[in-house]
This record gives sequence, C-alpha cells and structure tokens, in this order.
Amino acid sequence: MDIEEVIRKYALKNAYDYGKASPGAVAGKVVAEFPEAKSKIKEIMQKINKIVDEINRMKKPEIEKELAKYSFEKKEEKKKTIVLPDAAEGAVVTRFPPEPNGHPHIGHAKAVFLDYESAKSYNGKMLLRFDDTNPKKEKQEYVDAIKESLKWLGIEWEKETYTSDYIPILYGFGEKLISLGKAYVCLCEQDEIKENRRRMKECAHRKQSVQKNTELWKEMLAGKFEEGEAILRYKGDMGAANTVMRDPTLFRVIKWQHYMQKNKYTVWPSYDFEAPILDSIEGVTHAMRSKEYELREAIYYAILNDLELRKPILIHFARLSIKNAPISKRLLIPLVLEKKVLGWDDPRLPTLAGLKKRGILPEAIKNFVLRFGLGKAESEPGWEILLSENRKLLDPSAKRFFFVKNPVLLEVENSKPQTILLKEHPNLEKRTRVFNVSNQFYIQHDDAKNIKIGEKIRLKDLFNIEVVEKNKEKLKAKVVETTEMPQLKIQWLPKAEVMPCRVFVPGDLLTEDGKYNKKSLTVDEGYCEKNVEALSVGDVIQFERYGFCRLDKKRKEIEFIYSC
Repeated sequence: MDIEEVIRKYALKNAYDYGKASPGAVAGKVVAEFPEAKSKIKEIMQKINKIVDEINRMKKPEIEKELAKYSFEKKEEKKKTIVLPDAAEGAVVTRFPPEPNGHPHIGHAKAVFLDYESAKSYNGKMLLRFDDTNPKKEKQEYVDAIKESLKWLGIEWEKETYTSDYIPILYGFGEKLISLGKAYVCLCEQDEIKENRRRMKECAHRKQSVQKNTELWKEMLAGKFEEGEAILRYKGDMGAANTVMRDPTLFRVIKWQHYMQKNKYTVWPSYDFEAPILDSIEGVTHAMRSKEYELREAIYYAILNDLELRKPILIHFARLSIKNAPISKRLLIPLVLEKKVLGWDDPRLPTLAGLKKRGILPEAIKNFVLRFGLGKAESEPGWEILLSENRKLLDPSAKRFFFVKNPVLLEVENSKPQTILLKEHPNLEKRTRVFNVSNQFYIQHDDAKNIKIGEKIRLKDLFNIEVVEKNKEKLKAKVVETTEMPQLKIQWLPKAEVMPCRVFVPGDLLTEDGKYNKKSLTVDEGYCEKNVEALSVGDVIQFERYGFCRLDKKRKEIEFIYSC
C-alpha cells in the first residue's frame, strides 16, 4: 500500500470515529507506518491536508462504505479461557442438542462453539444430539444441513445420537414417575389447563390414583387418544411463583409421521422431560443452554431428583443475533417459502449456509461468537463486527483483481501496446497476473464524471495521463511525464481483456421496524479482468478499491457476492 493509500485509510478511520478527520492525527498514524516520511513532512502534510479536506466533505454512509475496503490490525488481545465450574481435566462432556426444524444460524454457531471449545479446553469431548421429538416440524433435510454446517465450522463431535431413538427408555422413566405418584394423565381441554395454571388451581385429574394414571398412560401409548385429548403432566406445585413448576407437560400425543421413526410412536416427550434424562444417561457433565431456559432449571433438577439420576451442571448464556437479520424460524421460514430470499443460503441471511455463500470464513464466525462468551448480557450487534473479523483473515492472502463498475471508455492516444505484470497480492512477490494493454481502457463512471479536462491522473500501477477531451460516452487522454505523482489514482481495465461481471451486494434484510427490506439486495454491474477465469466457485478474492467478494457462478457473465 503506497503512502497516499495509507493517508486515505487513516483519514477515513479518523473521520468515521470522530465525525471529522484531523490532519495532525492522520499524520501521526502515517509517520508510524512510514518513518521515512519525517524527512519530507512538509510535502506529506500537503497530501494529508488535501485528502482530509476531501473526506471531510463526504457524508458518513460514504465514509463507512469507503472504510470497509481497508483492514486494521488490532493489538493482540489476551484470549479468554472458557472456565467451567467443577470441571476436571479430561472428564468434561458437553453436548450440542439442535432441533432439526430449520437450517442452523449464527445463534447456533455461538452455542456449538461454546460447547465445543469448553470441552476442548479441558481435553474433554462434545456430543451431538438431535432433539427430534416434534414430528410435525422436523426433517432429514435439516439434520443433513446441521451436520454439514458443523463440519464446515470445523466442529468434531465424539458421538451422534437422536432423542427419538431413546423413546422406549423415556417411556420407562415416565412410568416410573407415575408409579412414584409424581406424574398424572390429564384429560382437560387446553384452554382449561392454561386457565388453571394461571389461577394456580389444581384439576380433578391431579387426584387420580397411581392405578388410574397407569391405565390412562397405557391407553395413550395404545393410540386411544387423539391430539390434545390427553397429556402426561408432572405433579409439581400449582401454587409456585415459578410458572414452569405448575404441573408442566411431560408427554403429549402427536399423530404425525416422523422423518426417521415413521409411525412407530404417537406419544412424544417434551423438552423439559427428555433433556435432563438424556444429559444424565449420556454422561454430560456441563449442559449449556440459552438463558431463556433459566427458569426451567427447577423442573430439570426436580425430574432428576425424583428419578435418582446423576445431575449435570447447568450453565446458561445469552442468545446471539445480528441486528436487522432474522434468526427466528417464525420469520425465516415464511421468507424462504414466499421466495423473498433466494433460499436458506441467501447471503443476506444469518444462516450458516448464507454466511458461507457470502464468503464469511468459519474462523471469523468462531472469533465473532466467542467474543461474547458465557455472559448473560443480551447482544444484537450489526454485521460490521463479523465482517471486520472476516477482513482481517482474508487480507493476508486473498488474491487481488480489478473490477470496474459502470464502465466508461477511456482512449489514451499515445499509449503503446505492452505487456505488464501486476502482483496478485502486495506482499507475495512471486504471484503475478498478466495484462496486455494498448490504447483503450475502461474506467469507473464515478471516477470519470469527476475528472476535468486538463487534469492529470494516475492509472493505478500503470502510467500518468492528462485528459484532453470528455463527453458522456468516453474520455480521451494522453500519457504524460510528471515530476509529482498525481493526487488522483483510478481503477482501470484494458478493453480487450475484460469479461462482464455482476456483484450481488447484500444489505440488511429487515428494516429498523422489522419489516422486509425490498432493497436489501443490490447488483453492481461492470467488467472484471479475464484473469478471474482461473478461479474456482467459492474462492474469495479482493477487487481492489472495492472489497472482498466470493465467486458464486461462472457463466458468460461471471457472478460474485460481496463479502466485506
């Protein structure tokens, strides 16, 4: 990066942070990066003043967009270690228990990385358990998507289990609670159950004998009740301040074909019942879950106490979402079904498939989610923190290419045909790309409209020109020698070596008031250099002075997705 680029980088950062850029503050950063600038500080200050003046006339959205093209190294932060209570080296067992009722998203990434990294930090192991006890919502498609996403994140699980495979064992524990007088079959209407719980009132079925409850339970298992006609309830405390303990549901009737068990079962356990039991019998030592379940800790331990099962340690953490990006399946599924998005992997979505398609690296996701740790403070950051993590990882190695948006023809009358080599990356000397240039080029419309006749400009990494003629269709110029490097440097492409290119630019999918944003996906069209033909779909590169992009499709018109 040359000194003018460095000046621009720090001027944008200073303006973004403080509203206006200060030449003195920018100078300090520039001299720190280029110590030799001290010997010609007067000349450098002239450049700084000019660039600062230009940037201070820009609006904040423009500054933010320009700033996104640069990355900033941060001081090495001391990595936080995940500390678990009563954890023994080599003995920690955690579990990630997703329900396969949708595609995994950034919130799941936080949960699984906390489970995985906690186990790793104690040389323990993590189990993957699919919580698949609601046949109406679960699909093999979602199981496959979860496993594929976890592998992409680099997660390795010790063992894979399915709650639905434990149904006979769970039936046995249900019967044991009945025999202990700690569970009963309730035949009340759903509205009556709800009202009684609100009023802390016991229903008549609560006083049924163990024998009667056993008979009704067997009838439930035999399929004699329809959905909503009978449930098995835990005999808790109907007067409890914690509403969770007001006789919660343990089993309910669901007559729906299960994606894996087919029609084998019609009575299905609730999460309150299955979670503590499976955590205990699978050997989980530390069970982590989001803090929305914190009140349910009471029923978790009550069931384990009654069944005299080993008790894991429960740890609650705050959920994670991204501002103006839906993670709720209530919002996600309609967007997909109504085709308001391009699918579960739409780059505007915070699904892991969407993040992958946008060119977000697994390590960036890991760094992003773990910064929030096991704390209980709710967080809903914008995209920028995640994108910043991604830029830091991409910048050291991503190949550089040219892209010209909204191209305008530039003719340079005295430019002679020549072959030039440009670096694929500023820090990797041996990696180069070839350009055959003549006298016709494309430049960006935004650059062209601001150039004045007689102005001297630099075609980046090529030569200096002076514009001699200009109209709406094209510019004419000539190569010139100058004693000073022109202040303005612009992107270019040789006309003979371009290919049509589209870049899809994702924005916030939801507006501030939570409505679908119809303008959340825009397209930048233009030309990119032909050298991108050697890339493979999925490669993430940097279009210089534009941003990092992921190659999505190779066809007559090559398509990228803007990453960060």
